[in-house]
Amino acid sequence: MAGPLSGIKVVEMGGIGPGPVAAMMLADMGAEVVVIERRIANANAAVSMSEASAKHTYYNRGKRSIALDLKKPEAADVVLSLLASADLFVEGFRPGVMERLGLGPEVCLARNPRLIYGRMTGWGQTGPLAHAAGHDPNYIALSGALWPGGSKDRVPTAPLTLVGDIGGGSMMLLFGLLSALVHAQRTGEGQVIDAAMTDGSAYLCSLLRMMHNTGQLSDEPGTGWADFGSPWHDTYTCADGKHITICPLEPNFYRECITLLGLSDDPVFANQWDTSQWPAGKDKLRALFLERSREEWCALLEGTDACFAPVLNMTEATQHPHNVARGTFLNIDGIVQPAPAPKMSATPQEVGPCPLPGQHTHEVLAAMGLDVDALAASEVI
Repeated sequence: MAGPLSGIKVVEMGGIGPGPVAAMMLADMGAEVVVIERRIANANAAVSMSEASAKHTYYNRGKRSIALDLKKPEAADVVLSLLASADLFVEGFRPGVMERLGLGPEVCLARNPRLIYGRMTGWGQTGPLAHAAGHDPNYIALSGALWPGGSKDRVPTAPLTLVGDIGGGSMMLLFGLLSALVHAQRTGEGQVIDAAMTDGSAYLCSLLRMMHNTGQLSDEPGTGWADFGSPWHDTYTCADGKHITICPLEPNFYRECITLLGLSDDPVFANQWDTSQWPAGKDKLRALFLERSREEWCALLEGTDACFAPVLNMTEATQHPHNVARGTFLNIDGIVQPAPAPKMSATPQEVGPCPLPGQHTHEVLAAMGLDVDALAASEVI
């Protein structure tokens, strides 16, 4: 495949969530990714894998899939053989699982000292919560990243998976992997990446932390502009029950928004930063946006400097002219999915097909010179 990571070899331990998404993004950028699936399905898994569902698991697009019984000792030798020539390794098990499989960092880096060993967990490899179960909302709650999503009239909330799994997880893991890859290419030294979603989501809060430190965001919800205390940063309901957002932070954008809304002469909106007028301003905007449909507000405000956008559902987002023009979404075999991002000028990405579980087992292992017949006879594959 083409792409800026062409020639980079990645081995991924199959799973769900941020690890597979990170490996998908590497594959989208041209890396050669081999994902190791379970030969025997895990009955306790959150997502059931089958041939019928494979085309929906587009986080595996562009990868080659092999299936191993990791409980058999010979399976560890197969994985180590794969890692001997790999650049990056991605795993997302709880701390200690890979060590029990005979595939901990010490063993793997002894086989390949240049290997970048990426570990993706919610709480991290160390700390009192390291072995506890959890999911995206739990991790971002602990890091403080969930708190700014609330206000006086709403409990703190955020879209599932975006802030913790993908932002604090996949993106931070990728940042660590690619940073370490540059180091390894310069020095020949591999290392272990401990990517915890709690750490990553806290890191993503750098701007929010700065705002907290400077008084723009407080520990009392709904008192600052960023936590929906101001009338000019919020989501509003329209006459048709649909929603729009505004956020004209800069003075010139604020003036344009207020002018387009016909509120230039209203003293409530005369001073953008007069917090004593914010409650009254919010009441007026709630009533105003209820007077027209979302489509009518789009006709007035979309494409202006009012810092406006409609709140689109998943289907509507794929149909919006801006997203269509940019090719933000793909439709592959009837499955709508996000296109790779960001856009690359010299090395445009190519999206590969989604493999069936274990589809490439014999092909990959035979190319490594392994005895696939013996491995099949011992039920490793």
